[in-house]
Amino acid sequence: MSAGIDLENVSCDFGTFRAVDHANVSIKPGEFFSFLGPSGCGKTTILRMVSGFIEPTQGVIRIGGKDMRGQRPNQRPTALIFQNLALFPLMSIWENIAFGLEVRGVDKATRRAKAEELLRLVDLPGAADKMVSQLSGGQKQRVAIARALAVEPQVMLLDEPLSALDLKLRQHMRAELRAIQKRTGVTFIYITHDQGEALAMSDRVGVMSHGRIQQIADPRDIYNNPVNGFVASFVGENNVFEGDLGAVSDGMATLSTPHGQFRARINAGVSGKGVKLYVRPEHTIISAAAPPENGVHGTVHEVSFEGAFIAVHAVSDSGMKMVAELRNDGSQVVPAIGDQVWMGFDAQRAAILPDADTKR
Repeated sequence: MSAGIDLENVSCDFGTFRAVDHANVSIKPGEFFSFLGPSGCGKTTILRMVSGFIEPTQGVIRIGGKDMRGQRPNQRPTALIFQNLALFPLMSIWENIAFGLEVRGVDKATRRAKAEELLRLVDLPGAADKMVSQLSGGQKQRVAIARALAVEPQVMLLDEPLSALDLKLRQHMRAELRAIQKRTGVTFIYITHDQGEALAMSDRVGVMSHGRIQQIADPRDIYNNPVNGFVASFVGENNVFEGDLGAVSDGMATLSTPHGQFRARINAGVSGKGVKLYVRPEHTIISAAAPPENGVHGTVHEVSFEGAFIAVHAVSDSGMKMVAELRNDGSQVVPAIGDQVWMGFDAQRAAILPDADTKR
């Protein structure tokens, strides 16, 4: 059983400070939806409004089509998992999981059976009688998820639950969370500032800045077709050129900069001077000869081995720093520090984007 969530023109003020500004989003039943953004952008405030711990200043939140105004947290079909898991150290694992059922007056035998069923679901069979101190960080995370699922919520709310884990465990738990969500069919709303988490797990992502939702799309679209400069910069790395817009035709435009004239795709709402062009390092090509268009000549000043790829940093003749990422598959010759190179890019792989509206 899962429910959809609708936020209609939702804002939240703390005194004169607007934490969330006219948020509109419709989350489908059974969807894994992530709110992604830097600290202070309003994503946790949205989660707390959905869960009922904060009331919106204006707008309406609906869960399963029902208006949540006046509904306390315990009256909503939601379960919330914080970064601090808040497991009870003096209770066994099964007692932790079944705590919500005990509060609801469910008998012990039924609670135990439900706890063991959920332990199998989160791949921890045989852990029922262990204590919290006997579990690893990832196992504790699974227990917290099982405890939340025990009360059969229609919506699971997760506030940066993986941020305290090390990198390898975090990557493993991403896959675990996604698998659990698929098995249960419960709607997941996930809060994170980690773009890797959001892109890897989510059906759709809402990118936030300064209280506003900047873009909602599936992970590939967020990465490949950002709507503005903030989304492009926050989700991935970029080489950024700033200059004056020239001719615009058929969705393409020229941009005159101190580093040369470039051609790229252009998004709606871009005009005038001080316009920015964004191109990903993995779409930046290194060559010995000048490319037919969109080329910058420079000198390599750093080569960084990153495992799956090699980052080549160069400074252009006009003083701009650029980076290109080469796959570590032996298909390209990696230049050495001090080498003279051309860095270029395909016009279709670059975008001229408007700045985000960040005024609250």
